[in-house]
Amino acid sequence: MSGLRGDAATDFGALRKRYPSVFAPQIVQRWPILAVGLLMALLFVYGLWRLEFSFMRMWTGLAQLGRFATLMLPPIAQSWPQALTFARALAETVSIALLGTLMAALLAFPMGFLAARNATINRVVQFMSRRFLDTIRGVDTLIWALIWVNVVGLGPFAGVLAIMTADAGAFGKLFSETIEAADRKPVDGVVASGGSRLQAIRFGLLPQVLPVMLGQVLYFFESNTRSATIIGIVGAGGIGLHLSEQIRTLEWQGVSLIVLMILAAVALIDVVSGQLRFAIIGERSRNA
Repeated sequence: MSGLRGDAATDFGALRKRYPSVFAPQIVQRWPILAVGLLMALLFVYGLWRLEFSFMRMWTGLAQLGRFATLMLPPIAQSWPQALTFARALAETVSIALLGTLMAALLAFPMGFLAARNATINRVVQFMSRRFLDTIRGVDTLIWALIWVNVVGLGPFAGVLAIMTADAGAFGKLFSETIEAADRKPVDGVVASGGSRLQAIRFGLLPQVLPVMLGQVLYFFESNTRSATIIGIVGAGGIGLHLSEQIRTLEWQGVSLIVLMILAAVALIDVVSGQLRFAIIGERSRNA
């Protein structure tokens, strides 16, 4: 028995020498994770100090928020013509979001194929397409709104262009990742049957990625309804301009009415887009 124990100890020692990384302490293997965690903790503490975070100021702010909430009740407009103006502006906001989202999706659709590794022309085109999409996506929608307002002037057209430009970069990245994640077996099957590269994309790739892309477009339409409200504050059309005016003139009841209208519109779009997404997923599952 002692001989067996000695042989086992010798084998264990040989294994430790041969594979030191396997038998190294866990803290040695996980030091990058621990370092990142420590850095984030230090950054969090620094942010609390540098940004003058205070629970007392938060408590005072909550009390002030309660006072504003009482001023916002009841949520009514000053007159029926003003309420109709708000409704038309809200419809304009939804239209800006819808048109901007659709135009961004149309522009990003070919860019997604150019930026995908398994569908692009060559690696240079793929790299340049990726960097182009990163550049567009790196600028916020509000900044694009300020740029387009100065280029084409005030109004909803600038808002449509702002959403289109910002979302084109995001859609291009999402579409390219969707294409890269697609199953290659249908594509290889079309090629093995004598199909061309375009036919492989048309019959082997598109049926897989189109339902996912449509779901992404529907989600962005819902999100862009909120974004269109914000860009309206800088003169890009929609209900945001009326919201800014109501806040500036201290018409808090009008502010609450506009906020409730925006929430109702977003909730309605969320319900409709959710039903459409489930219908798309169900159709995709039946065809699989």
